[in-house]
Amino acid sequence: MPADLLIVDASLVATVDAQRREIPGGWVACTEGKISGVGAQNEPQPTARRTISADGCLVTPGLINTHHHLFQNLTRAYTPMTSAPLFGWLQTLYPLWTAALDEQAAHVSTWVGLAELALSGCTTSTDHHYLHPQGAGDLLSAQIAAARDIGMRFHPTYGSMSLSVKDGGLPPDDAVRDEEFILAESERAVARHHDRSHGAMTRVALAPCSPFTVTTGLMQQTAALAEELDVRLHTHLAENVEDDDFSMATYGMRCVEHFEHCGWLSDRSWVAHCVRPNPDEVVRLGTAGVGIAHCPSSNLILSSGIAPVAEFRAAGSPVGLGCDGSSSADCASLWQEARQAMLLGKLRNGADSMPARSVLEIATRGGAGCLGRSGELGELSLGAVADIAVWKLDGPAFAGVLDDLIEGWLRCGPVGAHHTIVNGESVVYNGELTSPRLEEMLTTHRSISRRFQPAH
Repeated sequence: MPADLLIVDASLVATVDAQRREIPGGWVACTEGKISGVGAQNEPQPTARRTISADGCLVTPGLINTHHHLFQNLTRAYTPMTSAPLFGWLQTLYPLWTAALDEQAAHVSTWVGLAELALSGCTTSTDHHYLHPQGAGDLLSAQIAAARDIGMRFHPTYGSMSLSVKDGGLPPDDAVRDEEFILAESERAVARHHDRSHGAMTRVALAPCSPFTVTTGLMQQTAALAEELDVRLHTHLAENVEDDDFSMATYGMRCVEHFEHCGWLSDRSWVAHCVRPNPDEVVRLGTAGVGIAHCPSSNLILSSGIAPVAEFRAAGSPVGLGCDGSSSADCASLWQEARQAMLLGKLRNGADSMPARSVLEIATRGGAGCLGRSGELGELSLGAVADIAVWKLDGPAFAGVLDDLIEGWLRCGPVGAHHTIVNGESVVYNGELTSPRLEEMLTTHRSISRRFQPAH
């Protein structure tokens, strides 16, 4: 039986599998959305219905985005917020987002955001959508429809906020929802959209936004519901010094201690940022297997700090990459986040730390660990999903890259994917999105963005 797709003649196939095999001149076969063969140039290749040449290219697993707020690309590089720290940034943007968010805005911003991610070699993305204004509609379903249309593997979360300004929280009153409603909608979202099968294109997690936007009770009840429904948990944790200041003033304990108090210290959870834990907290999180979504560009632009990534990995936490919201990082490129992670890792721990191979692992296997899908996503091995990125390493930017193609891939550039393949299908081909809807969606996106930014 022929394979559905065969990728041949790669300069190097970096499988990132359990043995970390790197195969010069390698090939990868895909059948029914799964990897059905990986081999060297001198090993027999299957016949295939479709063949892609990877001559002059590095082939890797598709990159995995473990934290985002896709709707925020509607207020990208918003001028009043280009020099604000986290809390002030949020307080300015909450009213804009709450007033204009609806199903169309959620659908189009998700579609455009996923298109941008695909062009950077991303094949799976989560989204932490925590804003559900009264009357906005079914925003999660609108997002999932966008992901299906473009062909991306999607791990959205049903996010929530329940602690408003009048209750001592950060969001305005009209940005939060009643906790009974949140829990009921969380359960409905899982029942409607969560696919438990191997190779699922859509899975749902539950994601109270942060300790300064939800109550302790909601955190605890959501943890219990996730255990009952057997789904994953996601939230922000220890993003900057303001987080700990708020937690100490409100709960009398540090963020990580409050996180544990709420029943979240388990391998069911993965958290965004986690820039400011102390050494003991790093060990506690790692011992519990809590995943970390490292968001280097957002942490830099909001001046939050440098997350202890090497320390988390050594402690046992799966660490993945996140672009974070497109109103803070402003660019949804997983390749760029990988390069930033390499540079920040060296700055924090020394020039001999955080080599490109470690970052490739974080961007693939680490992301799969955060999403609870180790062995299924993030590697090129038999039975894993056929999510693949093909990177063309030519032109002036890569002239002289002969010794180590993986180091060259991350040190040189910038680079986008030459081909991005999801579930065995091309989402990006020859550097261009395969969907014919891109210009239509960009035009609609610009119109919607003007609703969010009335002055324009």
